[in-house]
Amino acid sequence: MKIAVASQNRKDVTGHAGKCRRFWVYEIAGRDVVGRSLLELPIDQSLHASHGADRQPLDGVNVLISTGMGSGLRHRLRQRGIEALVTIETDPDRAVAAYLAGTLPLGEPERHEGLEVGHHHGPHRHGAAIPVTLSTTFPENPNQE
Repeated sequence: MKIAVASQNRKDVTGHAGKCRRFWVYEIAGRDVVGRSLLELPIDQSLHASHGADRQPLDGVNVLISTGMGSGLRHRLRQRGIEALVTIETDPDRAVAAYLAGTLPLGEPERHEGLEVGHHHGPHRHGAAIPVTLSTTFPENPNQE
């Protein structure tokens, strides 16, 4: 199982998952975290920018945790088999531990008239695909960077 946590600043669980370009990806075996890596996306591969693409950078992830995301993104993730959760927990490690324990404190989904907050459906410029960087090295405690 894989759990992705939106973390634009690499320290906290962050919101607007569609525009986020940094995710901690946790490898889970049973109920234990067995690995964690940082997934960094170029701007044109954010969930917002890659909307409608056949493949998305978070394909293969089972759960996405963020402090905020719009209903449109939640729906698209659900269609890809990804459970999308909004939480009030701001520490990535605690959020994952709480999810695994069944105690993740959930936040209110963002509500609006069919558009995500700050999500504009005007012309988009999508560049050529840029390879995704997956860093497998990380500090023992990311909060002390």
